[in-house]
Amino acid sequence: MRLTTKGRFAVTAMIDLTKRGGQTPVTLSGISERQKISLSYLEQLFGKLRRNKIVESVRGPGGGYYLARPSSQISIADIVIAVDEPLDATKCGGQGNCHDERQCVTHDLWIGLNKKIYDYLASVTLQDLTDNQNKANSEAAPIKVGRKNARSSAAMAYEHVKCRL
Repeated sequence: MRLTTKGRFAVTAMIDLTKRGGQTPVTLSGISERQKISLSYLEQLFGKLRRNKIVESVRGPGGGYYLARPSSQISIADIVIAVDEPLDATKCGGQGNCHDERQCVTHDLWIGLNKKIYDYLASVTLQDLTDNQNKANSEAAPIKVGRKNARSSAAMAYEHVKCRL
């Protein structure tokens, strides 16, 4: 399972919109130019985002798109789902009929993964990403969600070996 360009581009465009204030109209041509995303593709994505009440639009001169609610109330899951990005690791689309019309032996594993992915994306807001990017400036920084000192076992093993040397 992977997040396709539809979901990634929608999130990228929404961060761009948020960084420009979010409350005043921003043109899709401006987002397209800054983020190197096709204007026609953005038009499709923003049509879906508008229908799902994530953004609102203003027509005419000085028009564009702005956030329909505060960025702290828009989760990444909201955006990804609004543009019809499936968050499903199962082969059967969650129907439980992937193995001769029966549930496969790994079905519950993939359903659990779907829930973890959704929970994570739902826990991160546009404001979180914007704040994180502002702090990091041009460096990538991980988004922190609920764990103190979350380190990989590889990092901890490296520290353990380094201490012994």
